[in-house]
Amino acid sequence: MTIHQMQEEILRLKQEQDVCILAHSYQAREILEIADFTGDSFQLSLKAASAPQSRMLLCGVRFMAETVKILSPKKQVLLANGAAGCPMAEQMDKALIRQVKERYPDYTVVAYINTTAELKTLCDVCVTSSSAVKIVSRLPEKDILFLPDKNLGSFVQSQLPDKNIHLLDGFCYVHDCVSPEHIRRARVQWPGARVLIHPECPKEAVDLADVAGSTKELIDYALAHEEEELLFVTERGVYDALTLRYPNRVFHQLEPQLMTCVNMKKTTLQSVYDALTGAGGAVIQLDEELRKKALGSIRNMLAYGG
Repeated sequence: MTIHQMQEEILRLKQEQDVCILAHSYQAREILEIADFTGDSFQLSLKAASAPQSRMLLCGVRFMAETVKILSPKKQVLLANGAAGCPMAEQMDKALIRQVKERYPDYTVVAYINTTAELKTLCDVCVTSSSAVKIVSRLPEKDILFLPDKNLGSFVQSQLPDKNIHLLDGFCYVHDCVSPEHIRRARVQWPGARVLIHPECPKEAVDLADVAGSTKELIDYALAHEEEELLFVTERGVYDALTLRYPNRVFHQLEPQLMTCVNMKKTTLQSVYDALTGAGGAVIQLDEELRKKALGSIRNMLAYGG
């Protein structure tokens, strides 16, 4: 089948099987084109909870599908490619976090949404990259244990100097590789472009950008500033999605090969088709006690982030 033919067949199958397709913004163009909803991991989870379909097909990585399941326990949740994981989410296990909590017993544990369901059970509140500063600022406690991403945690600390934030050594391997020199070279190459960067990048690089924000915030900025030439310093899926929607805009991507998440790209159009035909995909199942414990940190996120 051609790409177009496969897309048409996927659209037919999802309708026939009462499936809602959720695609993270980092997915390939041909997947974004057939998705019911696109966005960041938490946006997709909320969309799934309110969607009328009984089955959710997540095009992204495992922790995202787990979050969908946490919020939609009665729906069947499929991960399009069962081998698609997130190295940052999987860098730390429960044993390590228990040890750290023993060393910092009075600290409030804040978990980036990019964590496994198991780790969420040990945390007080979850945050997204767009809500992290707001939520941490609203916590009554001064001492915060932030996990797993040291770069996002450092960004939060820079915005909230009155908080005492203890960081661990987690990171996103795509964003963590960005250096100040990358930003300087890009400004020489595209001197008229505004630099938009994700706070999962190191602080030294973030400090040289014009705008720092989550995937959603960077997209929202682009939509609100139609006249500007923009350079994206984040996973190339944001650039791909925006050039798809606005082919006449002037967008640039920092070193596309450097800024490509191979884990996100494990999901292909063929993966989506195989998941719908029963030839692939993985059903996400969570122990109910674990799910309820993980749900607590997400409920607190909604309470503090509202």
